[in-house]
Amino acid sequence: TKAARLRDVAGSQAQLLEFGTRRAFSPQGAVWAARAALAGGLDATSNVLAALKLGQKPSGTMAHALVMAIAATSGSEQDAFTTFGRYFPHAPLLIDTYNTIAAAEQLAERVKSGEIEVTGIRLDSGDLVKLSQKVRSLLPKVKIFASGDLDEYEIAKLQSAGACIDGYGLGTKLVTGNPVNGVYKLVEIDGIPTMKRASNKVTYPGPKQIYRQVVGGQISQDRLGLVSESCLANEQPLLQLVMQQGKRLQPPEPLTEIAQRAAASVAAIPDSTREINQPTPLLVEISDALEQLTVATEES
Repeated sequence: TKAARLRDVAGSQAQLLEFGTRRAFSPQGAVWAARAALAGGLDATSNVLAALKLGQKPSGTMAHALVMAIAATSGSEQDAFTTFGRYFPHAPLLIDTYNTIAAAEQLAERVKSGEIEVTGIRLDSGDLVKLSQKVRSLLPKVKIFASGDLDEYEIAKLQSAGACIDGYGLGTKLVTGNPVNGVYKLVEIDGIPTMKRASNKVTYPGPKQIYRQVVGGQISQDRLGLVSESCLANEQPLLQLVMQQGKRLQPPEPLTEIAQRAAASVAAIPDSTREINQPTPLLVEISDALEQLTVATEES
């Protein structure tokens, strides 16, 4: 869902790269995060193992450490760009290790003279709006990537401020996030409905289904009901049985199909609900059958 929000705000034309491996909670968690990011709408991951497992091509940029190492041992920042470009000719160059504008000016001179080809650069610090605008004026045909603890809110701010950015490297706020306060609640045992009713907490009894109403390709409302109920007009059940007695009921879905389905699902959400600052919640209705079961369970 975080990846989907990032894609929704950045737009379909922006290139979004998953950079969160070093921020993930474990090596396996990094692979899971990369898969989720690609499923949610990102274009590629810098995690080589994840890309290999998922049949994708890894994508990334250079690191500050590489620039500093080459500059310190055998030349300058520009020598680092030349060396990196020799092995990764299509990867963006990281130009903010020392003086961002000076690096861009030198690259512009080298591009103009035909000494070097540059397809992209990355900005990882500083005033991304002003720096991106200046770099665009110096290197008008070069794609500009931004990174540095970015999320959908920061991307929206950059866009509204007129930043000249073609893509984003997204890591920390994509793969870590806030914990989900999910808990287990018993709703039925041996066919007997159960519920919790405390002074400030009430749960609904019985096994449930979510019935979604879609009108004209847009979600109108959801109805929380019992799994035994039937769909009403324009409704479709959301919960599907995918595993039974420890066995999958359907073959694994290809990642590309998951990403397409996720994009279609987001597109079906009303624009007012997709707003990141003051979203309008979708209407959720409780079915008559569930209301009746709740009353009966309370009285029993």
